[in-house]
Amino acid sequence: MKKRIIALLAALTLVAAISFAQTTFGIRAGVNFQNINGKDEGGDKLENDLILGYHAGFNAEIPVAPDFYFQPGLLFSTKGAKDAEDNFETKINLAYVELPLNLLYKPLLGNGHLILGFGPYVAYGIGGKVKLAADGSETDYDVKFKNKVTSSDDEDVLYVKGLDAGANLFFGYEFPIKVSFQLNAQLGLLNLEPEYEGETDAETIVKNTGFGFSVGYRF
Repeated sequence: MKKRIIALLAALTLVAAISFAQTTFGIRAGVNFQNINGKDEGGDKLENDLILGYHAGFNAEIPVAPDFYFQPGLLFSTKGAKDAEDNFETKINLAYVELPLNLLYKPLLGNGHLILGFGPYVAYGIGGKVKLAADGSETDYDVKFKNKVTSSDDEDVLYVKGLDAGANLFFGYEFPIKVSFQLNAQLGLLNLEPEYEGETDAETIVKNTGFGFSVGYRF
């Protein structure tokens, strides 16, 4: 029995060592076209416009089966939305540290590899600004990340829940020179609207959504 356990542990150690030896690392950066979707407290659908942002970071590709990889990463990503009505414009900029955990399929296609991937992401807000523009003047407000807002909190601030999570979907192509191009789509699944003290029946729902384009390089 002991010999079998030792043999199993040795086999698992060997598999882990081989997988680590075949693990590659890469960097990726690109643009985001982001929006905030959902509904207001009256139940009406939010009608915001896309905002241009960016993302940058690194990832690892760990082989798990032929042509399949587990791809964890770490990104800095900006999100948000804007809304323009008459002479009044609101622009929300949010900044996140994001942890994608994707499953990747990379079959050989031509001289390079096709890229197909999906998986969850978890992100946490680290900063943001709200810009209000009307009649040629502009006012800036801070964004603070908080799950519950009380009467003692600053009123001239946009409050958003810090934790965000959702799903990634992407496809692209990796060339033999280790440069890749990728189209990404992202759907936020958590409501970012915090709880406000004294408001028990608020129905506001706000979620990050977006798509983008990125360029990567594997070392």
